Amino acid sequence: MAKTQPLQSTITPDDVLSYWLDELSPKDWYSSSPALDQQIRDRFLPAWKNAQDGAYSLWLTYASGALAYIILNDQMPRNMFRGEGNSFASDRIALAAAKVAISKGWDMKIDAPARQFFYLPLMHSECLTDQERNVCLYKERMSASGQELRHAQAHRNVIREFGRFPYRNDALGRATNQAEEQFLAKGGYRFALENLDQIAA
Repeated sequence: MAKTQPLQSTITPDDVLSYWLDELSPKDWYSSSPALDQQIRDRFLPAWKNAQDGAYSLWLTYASGALAYIILNDQMPRNMFRGEGNSFASDRIALAAAKVAISKGWDMKIDAPARQFFYLPLMHSECLTDQERNVCLYKERMSASGQELRHAQAHRNVIREFGRFPYRNDALGRATNQAEEQFLAKGGYRFALENLDQIAA
């Protein structure tokens, strides 16, 4: 029986970045694998909890540290707590860190595709202003492929229509209204993407 890697309570930005950017592939970033989700929990759950208690503030004083902080608090919870409310528990601090980093131009110190992780907290925001800014950043600061920009625009369009992401309602204990029920019945986010393609056609 293989040994499980011990939980890490103390980590560095390099630990986060080397794992997320080097050990994982771009396909892993957006996959839904129970094994991958468990691996991230095993390696980074204590660090995520520490961040909620205010740890790692020094990471926010330079570009690569801020990137690691954002990945830890924006991306990794979506794996660690898939389908649960805690998936979004640290969105607020990730969004704040991203906005500061972008204002300092730190995003432009990081090459694509890693640069996109400065923008994803805005894509995950349920604020339309953040969504509009995210689409602009993808257009202006990323050599965005059609797929990347397409996802940014689809997220924005969902917020334009509903003011929130209906597919989060169950995890967050929110009541789903009739319009949202119809949207989810049509496929939810997949439908938003298809609808965007029809508009562009």
